[in-house]
Amino acid sequence: MFDHGFMNQSFAFGGEEGKENFDEQIIYRSSLQNFLIETDNELILVDTGFGSDFKAPEKKLGAPLYMGEKVADYMDAFTALGYKAEDVTKILVTHKHPDHSAAVKFFPNAKVYISPEDADALKWEGESIVRATYEDGAYYNFPCSQKIADGIRFVEAKGHTRGNSIVIVENDGLFYMIQGDVTYTDAALKANKLSIVFEDLAAARETLDRVRQFVAEHPTVYLSTHCPEGYENLEMKRVMKL
Repeated sequence: MFDHGFMNQSFAFGGEEGKENFDEQIIYRSSLQNFLIETDNELILVDTGFGSDFKAPEKKLGAPLYMGEKVADYMDAFTALGYKAEDVTKILVTHKHPDHSAAVKFFPNAKVYISPEDADALKWEGESIVRATYEDGAYYNFPCSQKIADGIRFVEAKGHTRGNSIVIVENDGLFYMIQGDVTYTDAALKANKLSIVFEDLAAARETLDRVRQFVAEHPTVYLSTHCPEGYENLEMKRVMKL
């Protein structure tokens, strides 16, 4: 939905050591995208972007994060793929922030999976809301997960928010990790750094450690929401190397 933005190193790396210990003049690319999974019989969204009424902050040099130039509203981008809102069967919400959840309301037939903590924070209730139970046990080195469909897991990954989750898709020998905001840029994953945005720092550190272990042990295509490496990695099926 947005592209050609930027974030500085202090924002992307400063969560544990303090943003003052990093260089605001080191800049990484920024964007905003979400992901869609099409199976034989389901259309599954991982997160939804902002609602159509969202007013993006203007570009400001020196800002810690500039999302980028607007490409399209979420629903316009979705429709351009040739789908209808009624086609969506499930939405997997990695966390409560509006750039990941605000357009959920436009999908009338979708079951919306979200952690109990973030459902409570958003005050989401009703028959369409499925509070994740993570009842299917460990998924490799992650202790708690829930099977959504064959080859698709909703994995508990707390820290960025108290109910943060990630989605991992297995396909043709690769693991596609749609990680919400565990990191904001791939450079932070490689440098083993947390951003300044979190609700539980200890949990965020544990999650990043588990993510890095998983990536080191499995051929993983790392799909970020806030940097263009997210869609570039997907297009190239580029395996993350730490």
